[in-house]
Amino acid sequence: MEDVDTRYLESLLGYNARRAALAVIEVFLERMAPYDLRPVDFSVMSLITHNPGITSRQLCAALSIQPPNLVAMINALEQRELIVRKPHPHDGRAVGLHLTLTGQKLMHDAERTALKLELDATKRLTGAERKTLMQLLQKVYL
Repeated sequence: MEDVDTRYLESLLGYNARRAALAVIEVFLERMAPYDLRPVDFSVMSLITHNPGITSRQLCAALSIQPPNLVAMINALEQRELIVRKPHPHDGRAVGLHLTLTGQKLMHDAERTALKLELDATKRLTGAERKTLMQLLQKVYL
């Protein structure tokens, strides 16, 4: 079979971003399997970790998740006893989300695993290149 010319696709940001994301997500799924965390679960749990008392509305805004999709996820994390809901201290209508001790332990380990997998996935980049890549990607979506 002859070589396939992919130069045009490789000139597109979306194509390259998707290929890179697929490579990282494949490793992410494998390494997060022991924690039973999908990428979106990890993102939600990480935001709760670093923002104790965050509301569902804030989670939806930060991650561009539709509220109905978040409800089932929050319920599942609560059933796993990883998070708890507590009344919000400033808004009587809102509920804040907090990690349980089990959730704290899980996220401590999961975030360490995520850092290691990111370093492994970008092993061909220097530290400066990795930082530049993150800054450039964020310029696209922020």
